[in-house]
Amino acid sequence: MLAHLRRRIAASLLVILASLGTTPAWANPLLLVDANTFEVLYAEEAGVPWHPASLTKLMTAYVAFAAIKAGTVNLETKVKVSKNAWNQAPSKSGLKVGASVTMKDALYILVVKSANDMAVAIAETVSGSVPAFVEEMNGMAAAMGLSATHFVNPHGLHNEGQVTSARDLAILALILRRDFPEYLPMFGTEAVRLGKAKLESNNGLLEHFAGTTGMKTGYVCASGLNIVATVERGGRSMLAVVLGGSSARERNEMTAELFLRGLSGAVNGTGKNVVQLSNIDEPPVNMRSQICGKEAKAYVKEREAAFPMGLKGHPSYLTDEIDGVTYAATDLGVLVDDVPLPRPRPTWAPAAVASVAD
Repeated sequence: MLAHLRRRIAASLLVILASLGTTPAWANPLLLVDANTFEVLYAEEAGVPWHPASLTKLMTAYVAFAAIKAGTVNLETKVKVSKNAWNQAPSKSGLKVGASVTMKDALYILVVKSANDMAVAIAETVSGSVPAFVEEMNGMAAAMGLSATHFVNPHGLHNEGQVTSARDLAILALILRRDFPEYLPMFGTEAVRLGKAKLESNNGLLEHFAGTTGMKTGYVCASGLNIVATVERGGRSMLAVVLGGSSARERNEMTAELFLRGLSGAVNGTGKNVVQLSNIDEPPVNMRSQICGKEAKAYVKEREAAFPMGLKGHPSYLTDEIDGVTYAATDLGVLVDDVPLPRPRPTWAPAAVASVAD
């Protein structure tokens, strides 16, 4: 098995070197980190301000996990879909106004389906209101040292004030993994069954790149296609951040290429801890014109020419066939014993990642 894995990595590396030379053909933020040591293995534009889209939900989940740890809610707490939650734009859970699920099921739906209604429902359950929850999110971001990050909502639907960077997202994901390892299976789940519906993840690596363990994808026109992903192979544990993809194909293939470079030793590390990366103080990049505007067709064609991996007639890094994990959630229906609101906010805050990396 290990010999087969080594041969596959070696073959993939030959494809990389033959087709792309010595560095990835990419212009947008890209970051590869050793998840055990927090060493930066490769970084490009990692401090550029960027719209997170649904990568926001990494912090939404973190704040909810912190509330569970503090005892203000628990995994059996009922999370109700309010009218405000139901009114959010897709993607959504499909639950009706007034319907409830347990906090555990709500978190699975949040992470896997990236349901915006569930993000609001969790926020209202944990903190009593969305503004109070967002205040918690920003407090956590400050405690983590995420100097480029500011949240306006818990779901990531576009707002000019919702901003982060690849550097900050990597630190957030690493702290989440460190502080709440018991919840990591959520991020490696490919689908949630909810009644007759199958709510599927957009992380194609979970089913087609061996060793993928999570975490989250995101997309709005202004951000392009984003991903934070984790892989464990051959004793190595790595985390990648790719922002601003022109398509899911490009985003997923580029992420897989980053991992293969790390696994093969094609990138040997920088000797720098991820917290030592600097954020850039400037307005966030807005990709709406390239992704959803008049420039989109030409831009995507340009990106396909620059990075054709996975296109018809070209090789792909996503060739494994993996049976994705499915989680079964339960619609509790419309209940009369609603969760009392507001709840006290969690007082527990994370330690800085730097103290763990030392």
